[in-house]
Amino acid sequence: MAARILSVMGRRKRMEDDAEGSQLARVLSVLDLTALGVGSTLGLGVYVLAGAVARDTAGPAVTLSFLVAAIASAFAALCYAEFAARVPKAGSAYVYSYVSVGEFVAFVIGWNLILEYVIGTASVARGMSSYIDALTNYTMRDAFISISPKWEIDFLSKYPDFFSFFVIMLLAVLLATGVKESTMMNNIFTALNLITIAIVIVAGGIKADFKNWNIPKESIPKEVRHRAGEGGFMPFGFSGVMAGAAKCFYGFVGFDSVATTGEEARNPQRSIPLAIAFSLVIIFFAYFGISGVLTLMWPYYDQDPDAPFPYVFEQIGWPVIKWIVTVGAIFALCTCLLGAMFPLPRVLYAMAKDRLIFHNLSRIHPRTKTPLVATISSGILAGLMAMLFDLQQLIDMMSIGTLLAYTIVAICVLVLRYQESEDPAFLSIAASNKAISKESEDNHLFGHLFNYPLKKVPSAVSSAISKWGICLFSALAAGLCACIIYSGHDLVRGRLWTVVLTTLLALSLLFILVVIARQPKARTDLSFKVPWVPIIPALSVIFNLYLMLELDGHTWIRFSVWMALGFLIYICYAIPNSEEGRRRKEDEIAKEAYTNDAFADDNLKKDNVTSKF
Repeated sequence: MAARILSVMGRRKRMEDDAEGSQLARVLSVLDLTALGVGSTLGLGVYVLAGAVARDTAGPAVTLSFLVAAIASAFAALCYAEFAARVPKAGSAYVYSYVSVGEFVAFVIGWNLILEYVIGTASVARGMSSYIDALTNYTMRDAFISISPKWEIDFLSKYPDFFSFFVIMLLAVLLATGVKESTMMNNIFTALNLITIAIVIVAGGIKADFKNWNIPKESIPKEVRHRAGEGGFMPFGFSGVMAGAAKCFYGFVGFDSVATTGEEARNPQRSIPLAIAFSLVIIFFAYFGISGVLTLMWPYYDQDPDAPFPYVFEQIGWPVIKWIVTVGAIFALCTCLLGAMFPLPRVLYAMAKDRLIFHNLSRIHPRTKTPLVATISSGILAGLMAMLFDLQQLIDMMSIGTLLAYTIVAICVLVLRYQESEDPAFLSIAASNKAISKESEDNHLFGHLFNYPLKKVPSAVSSAISKWGICLFSALAAGLCACIIYSGHDLVRGRLWTVVLTTLLALSLLFILVVIARQPKARTDLSFKVPWVPIIPALSVIFNLYLMLELDGHTWIRFSVWMALGFLIYICYAIPNSEEGRRRKEDEIAKEAYTNDAFADDNLKKDNVTSKF
């Protein structure tokens, strides 16, 4: 029974399915995809995150925090780009993990991507509503409170935000009308957003004063000195830079939306990796420039954590730039909202097409060539969450699904790089090298672990070693991150048990990484490959696990509830209705029929021979 369950959970989507024709329209260029990645990322982070991190966490070194976050995001982006080159279909990490790992892991990833995009859409809509409402002296808030029933529930908003619901439904209708039409609007808004950022950087550069990067502690006003650190460029030290990087990392969440458009990109193997790379470079320079001029224009300890740029430009006496930034922020939020919602119906479509969630969500409208039912349904869900839930609760839940998806993608890159090839050309190479194959059969443990004598083609043994090594590496990496997070103070003080435990975990990770690196790699020809494998995917796993463990307990509880609902759907609907499961049953029936026919033919021949005698 257990073997049967594991077989069902581990069934993988066939690679040859990727060659099937798609009903979605292939109309997206590299420019469209890059604009989608930039637009879905440069939103609230540009206009809020830099000021908040500079004021309370990193000071002027917020620029370094964005650099560290960009490096961590680049690791995940490289893994995404290789998967996009391997599996150019809609669904992002969901399809990638379905092909390489198995159905259950794919469902977990897809379910978490739904959570990420729904909450991302709802939180941006709620943030845009609050931003516009603040400009009108909270007229909408007062009106909604006056017509709404009162409730006192912690995780719900104090009033239903009908404006957020209206904005999301309007966007859902726009997305349902066609991909090209919605991406054209996204391109326009993204261009306006980048122009606004350029204006801010140029104007801020004119008023830059490098003294604001080296303010001594005694020059800080006494009323804020208790929360301003030690002054200087790194007032909160290296730990402040890393804590700021953990927060700034979430400002890069969104580039993965590019990878969900594999069935709508003109040349996905080439355009998706290029678009991911271009969008990350643009995003980093925007964040780096914004945070730099913000802290050069005005002291870090006096930043407004909610609306830093309007506040700073008001303080330096440039109200015209203030209003340009304000209008640009609204366009940026519109773009971010579109980028957050765009991939959601694509993930629903991909999962529904595989019958892991309700199949009606995979219907494609014959005229617009868009997943209409999935788009409208996701709009209603995100709209209700934006209308009813508190913004802070939405933000707290936004990142955990993303980080888990990034982790699985990095693991899948390692699995695919070292798994046994099914290409006949490489199988013939392996078969021809009989001497090494025979020697490897009798090899000892050391020889298997360190690939001695050297084999250049993956085998069943080397694939198994790499997979077990990857699983063990991930588990030990989680243990090392937990040790650093929860025993950091003891580690700094030199407590013996923490030093010994951390050292053992680090050395074990290094040993496993060497073992994985020594295994032969698959020689698959791809338009893009992650360099320095297994180092970069391994670093991505460590970064992502560290940030996941930084999340608070309430976030993990809400995440557990969401996952419990997903497991219920998987057990009751996905297992009996899975498209891959249906195909395997048909293959088994066909194989059994072929065997019976062959057996019947043999008996018939025997009867004919007997009758002759």
